[in-house]
Amino acid sequence: MSRFLADEAETAAFAARLARVLEPGIIVYLRGPLGAGKTTLVRALLRARGFRGRVRSPTYTLVEGYPGVAHFDLYRLADPEELEGIGLRDFLDGRTICLIEWPERGAGVLPPPDLEIRLHPSGSGRQLVVEAGSPRGERILKRLAQI
Repeated sequence: MSRFLADEAETAAFAARLARVLEPGIIVYLRGPLGAGKTTLVRALLRARGFRGRVRSPTYTLVEGYPGVAHFDLYRLADPEELEGIGLRDFLDGRTICLIEWPERGAGVLPPPDLEIRLHPSGSGRQLVVEAGSPRGERILKRLAQI
């Protein structure tokens, strides 16, 4: 799936659709350069799931937990083995949706994704590409395409 998101409102609309089809335990990789909109997408997804509190970027903490969702930002991860220290295994419980920015920094430790979302700045908006990485991801991607 590929589409152009012209502004933050379109990003939020996509995130709301995505929130409707995500299943507990799914692993989503979020890729793109700094400022591409990865955290904006996560914030909108959490809002669509009903979270009303402050949504903080996990740039320094590496992970922020919300009801049913863990948001990882591995940009500052020095070594993939550090993921054990932040409790990665606790989030891979089959119930928590894991949204992982900069997954390449956790290579060799992170499980493969069910979905991979790539965001790239394009003009005044961003180009979005979503690909399935598992049969579960394929099922979710099909449902996403239908709404």
